[in-house]
Amino acid sequence: MIQTVIKRDGRIVGYNEEKIRAAIRKAMLHTELGEDEALIHKITDHIGFRGNKQMTVEEIQDLVELELMNSPRKEVAKKYIAYRDQRSIARRAKTRDMFHEIIEAKNNDITRENANMNTDSPAGMMMKFASETTKPFVDDYLLSPEARDYVRNGYIHIHDKDYYPTKSLTCVQHPLDRILEYGFIAGHGESRPAKRIETASIIACISLETAQNEMHGGQAIPAFDFYLAPYVRSSYIEEIKNLEALSDRDLSHLYNKEFKDYEKRDLDGLEGDERLAAHAVNRTVSRVHQAMEAFIHNMNTIHSRGGNQVVFSSINYGTDTSAEGRCIIRELLNSTYEGVGNGATAIFPIQIWKKKRGVSYLPDDPNHDLYKLACKVTARRFFPNFVNLDATFNVNEKWKADDPKRYIYEVATMGCRTRVFEDRFGEKTSIGRGNLSFTTINIVRLAIECMSIRDKSERIDMFFTKLNNILEVTARQLDDRYKIQKTALAKQFPLVMSKLWNGCDKLKPTDTVESVINHGTLGIGFIGLAESLVALLGKHHGEDEEAQHLGLRIVSHMRSRANEFSEQYGHNYSILATPAEGLSGRFTAKDRKTFGILPGITDKIYYTNSNHVPVYYKCSPKHKAEIEAPYHELTRGGHIFYVEIDGDATHNPEAISDIVDLMDKHNIGYCSVNHNRNRCMECGYEDASENLDTCPKCGSKAIDKLQRITGYLVGTTDRWNNAKLAELNDRVVHK
Repeated sequence: MIQTVIKRDGRIVGYNEEKIRAAIRKAMLHTELGEDEALIHKITDHIGFRGNKQMTVEEIQDLVELELMNSPRKEVAKKYIAYRDQRSIARRAKTRDMFHEIIEAKNNDITRENANMNTDSPAGMMMKFASETTKPFVDDYLLSPEARDYVRNGYIHIHDKDYYPTKSLTCVQHPLDRILEYGFIAGHGESRPAKRIETASIIACISLETAQNEMHGGQAIPAFDFYLAPYVRSSYIEEIKNLEALSDRDLSHLYNKEFKDYEKRDLDGLEGDERLAAHAVNRTVSRVHQAMEAFIHNMNTIHSRGGNQVVFSSINYGTDTSAEGRCIIRELLNSTYEGVGNGATAIFPIQIWKKKRGVSYLPDDPNHDLYKLACKVTARRFFPNFVNLDATFNVNEKWKADDPKRYIYEVATMGCRTRVFEDRFGEKTSIGRGNLSFTTINIVRLAIECMSIRDKSERIDMFFTKLNNILEVTARQLDDRYKIQKTALAKQFPLVMSKLWNGCDKLKPTDTVESVINHGTLGIGFIGLAESLVALLGKHHGEDEEAQHLGLRIVSHMRSRANEFSEQYGHNYSILATPAEGLSGRFTAKDRKTFGILPGITDKIYYTNSNHVPVYYKCSPKHKAEIEAPYHELTRGGHIFYVEIDGDATHNPEAISDIVDLMDKHNIGYCSVNHNRNRCMECGYEDASENLDTCPKCGSKAIDKLQRITGYLVGTTDRWNNAKLAELNDRVVHK
């Protein structure tokens, strides 16, 4: 006797014979003889008693077909089979329509989920086909029933869900020195140790590209200047050896000559060793500049993930005060300022300047001149962003100014905003670690569900009750995903699990990664704090002190629960200020459908990213900093503070340093500055003119605005989804 039924989505429900009766009755009504209630009951009873204890929907339908074919009403069987086929086609219609939109390269939220992915290319289309067909498999077979329900009802979003079955991790901060010093073998590729700056630059590109194909998130180098600095000296020595060959002299006494800096000098008037050393330095600086130029060019042209996406890459630098490190920093900045190709702004790597007192921030600091250069470059090229090593939560007590490997104890950021630093299971560092996976909570929906409660304290109490429940579901879901990820074999990630991830040197190819991946983090993200506060109090945190107090209480509570989950599950749970891109409008669309258009909440087609003040709210940079800064200490899984400035920033680097001053004053962890930048899509010409519609260089009308979408730039807004475009159009200047 049938007792339970396995539905198509994997759920197990009780057997309901009335559904069989209804299907047979519908088929009979499409025949000349009409319905036969006695036959309907006879067939239904026979199937119920004949079937197994648990059956699938398809197995039960097969029995119905067989019974009808064996009955006097064979014409009903034909109608039933036809109806069944129609239902099957209807179930597949959504997938069919979606596939056609991908095939036709339509510009919609499916094909524009990731602005740096070209889904119009053949490889991009293939990845999108795979992505959209994998997600239902994850829903049906890998998620728990509670997680699946929360996803379907718009309470949580599982990021990179299409990569769920691959067991891949999100991101990693590359310990590039391990590769540069010892080389690597990854799959069919092999690289020897680097000896000169050009090789080191190329290997840095290869490391980022290779790891990108093994992971579903971004790649970062945490100490780009420190890692490449030794190859400035080795390249200088190579230039001295070239002079030895030309002059047939022993110049080995110049190999270790000390330099305060590597800067080009006019050779006129110089003689003897001084002239030779200066010549070698000049040649070295030129080579470093070309190597940095090549690195930036490669990171904007080398494609990964089947050839449809440039590597989502970031580099952190700014604290190496050695002559060699300063040379790397200076030439990297100079190359960035010049641009790529026809002088276009480089989209990748996302560059992040490590701001620190005693190193670069103050006028008497050794790298202050380079910090000023960084502000100048940002004023023209958007990058570098700035991470604040002086923020209280970014300090490692082991950091010492005279430690040649002090970068180990410096926080490094993934350009989009992801932060990994604290570790319950090892050294407090960013190096060799990353995020494992993250899931975002729709706190706006929770707040909307509480709006009908008239008493304010009861309304807020109910919100926290709902928040607690969804936090527990999210923590369980992330732990479930971790249990899948930990079963991956080291050989599935040839580079990441042989050279990059901390502890991977102890793994054999056939070992699982379980023993090492717990150094990573599990991120609990959130979106729409501003809209949630409007739902609960009528105002957002940028405009009301009570709302700010409640906002901090909400995120503080999330942080406390994350700490509890870390103890409960034995992981590094962290709270992430979600960088919503594809997600920016997904939750809003569901909530609009359920609750309608609510002023200040669902009246726009996007929710405000994480804890940000709404993009349309007019306020000063100072006010924005005062409101958003306290959330950075709470969101240790990642955060960003950004400011929109007006006009042409190219000649106003002081505007950039003013924002960095706000970071320093208000204990902000990470920030970026947005400003107007037009780009000709035909020739690459750029300027900051308002309302530019014709390129003054080539006459093209194809003018686009270069803009930051979450923490990274996008070369064309043509690839932005509708929600992010709406947000872009709503952004106001902070002044």
